[in-house]
Order: sequence, then C-alpha cells, then structure tokens
Amino acid sequence: MKRGKKAEEATAEGDGEANSESTNKKAKKSKEPEAPILYEDPPDKTTSKDGLDANMKITSWNVDGLRAWVKKNGLDWVREEDPDVLCLQETKCAEKDLPADITSMPEYPHKYWCVSDDKEGYSGVAMLCKTEPTKVTYGIGKEEHDKEGRVITAEFPTFYLVTAYVPNAGRGLVRLDYRKTWDADFRAYLSELDMQKPLVLCGDLNVAHREIDLKNPKGNKKSAGFTPEEREGFGQLLEAGFVDSFRELYPEQANAYTFWTYMMNSRSKNVGWRLDYFVLSSSLVPALCDSKIRNKAMGSDHCPITLHLVV
Repeated sequence: MKRGKKAEEATAEGDGEANSESTNKKAKKSKEPEAPILYEDPPDKTTSKDGLDANMKITSWNVDGLRAWVKKNGLDWVREEDPDVLCLQETKCAEKDLPADITSMPEYPHKYWCVSDDKEGYSGVAMLCKTEPTKVTYGIGKEEHDKEGRVITAEFPTFYLVTAYVPNAGRGLVRLDYRKTWDADFRAYLSELDMQKPLVLCGDLNVAHREIDLKNPKGNKKSAGFTPEEREGFGQLLEAGFVDSFRELYPEQANAYTFWTYMMNSRSKNVGWRLDYFVLSSSLVPALCDSKIRNKAMGSDHCPITLHLVV
C-alpha cells in the first residue's frame, strides 16, 4: 500500500514546546524528539499449544516491484529464512520479464505467477513452493477482480493456501466502493473454500484492523486502509470463521507494523501500519505455532511475515 499522508506525517514525532525553567516565562525550548518505539520480533515458537512440532513454514512479502526487490538482494533473505512456501505480492512484473535469479531458484521447483491482464507493471502475486500443490488456481472466479492479478490459491492435502494483494481504496478513497465489493466477494470465496478444508490466507490485505495496528489512528480515520468500511470488512471476515493469527498470539502487542511509507523517515521512526496478515480458518488455531513480523528485513516498503504451522 502506498501512502504519503499529511496526517501521518504531521504526527510522526512530537514537536511541542515546554516552558523553560528560566524565570523569563517567554523563554521556551523545544522538546527533544521522542525516541521511536520499535518492535522486537521475539524468538520463533515452533510448537503448538498442544506440543506438536511445526512442519510448515510460510513467508509472505509485498515486494513493491519484484525486479527492484531482487536487485536489493531480497532473495538472500529468503534463502536465509528458508520457508516451505514463499508468497509475494505487488510483483509488478509480467511473466516474460521475470528475473532469472528467481525463475531459476532450485529451492523452489514449483513456481506460480499471476499478473494484471489490463495494466503492465501493476499489482501481481506469486507463490513459490518446495512441494508441489495438489492444484493451483488463479483469481476468485469473478472477472472484474481477476483481471487485476491479485489471488493465487494452492490446494495441499490438508489445507488451502491463498495469497492475495487486496485492492487499495486509493487516494481520495476513489476505489472505496470497489473495495467494499471486493471484500464481500472475497469473503464469499474464502468461506466456500473453508467448507471444503481449512485455509491459510496471507498477503497485503491493505487494512489496519484496529487502532493498535497503526501508529497514528486519530489522524487516519479517513485514509485508505483505515476507513470504517475497510475495517468493518475485515471484521466481517473474522466473524465468518477466520482468525488473525498475529492477534491470536499477541492480542495487545503495540508498535508491530509491516508497512512504512518511504516519506519522513517513517521506518526509522517506526511510524507504520500492520497491513500484512496470516488469517487462518478457526479450525487451524490449534495448529498455530507462531506468526512473525520480520521488520528488520529490508528491500521494500513492507517487511516479510512468517507463519509456523502444524499441518
């Protein structure tokens, strides 16, 4: 999600004034800028509450342009993280233009790409798997959504994995009505899958669900990604039988973000948004081991997230 919000920037750091201890009441000095409150990703938990060992590791990353991300050594981080499945969003790259560095990766012999039919260099998602899925499909079965290249679904023996790049409501909320339609249609698609077998949804869902999920909620009530309509849409997804894995494990963890605008040194100040999620069918909660935010990984305006699961 791309933003340059004045409201966000205006509240990026404290800039108030305090009275000097001097007897001259007019003498004032500026406060020192507040030190940023950073999120430290805790050590990975690789066992479930029932003591079962995780045997599936999934990583999701909005790369903000696959070719640029590869040049920024994103694949070096992926090899170190070594997930079983790698899901990418906002690839912005036609299949014919994919870098050989990623198409030839022997670690992931099974690679799937979904791009926009209408606009080259727009949207796009990918899924790279160590083990071949039983079946792979593209889109959600509705042309108005599928032409933008936003969804890949892989079926594995015991679960579905869906990666998605949810449409942004846009500057001035010009696509908010479309986003509301998307949310309803996508929820119906996921619910239909869930009736067959449990699923994991990952990706840039372009919404900060609660006030705790962004640095400056008060200044962003009318901003894309934090409108009441978008937040309600995500809430309806949870009510339909799905769980935000990070909040399931860390319900009150503040300052945990996955996106920072490139403007105003937002990342170094940790003025961010949590837009990237692993959402699980409620029946998979006992299999959940950990939901990670790898906020030290560079290469995009988003950071990667990783899920440890028992399947």
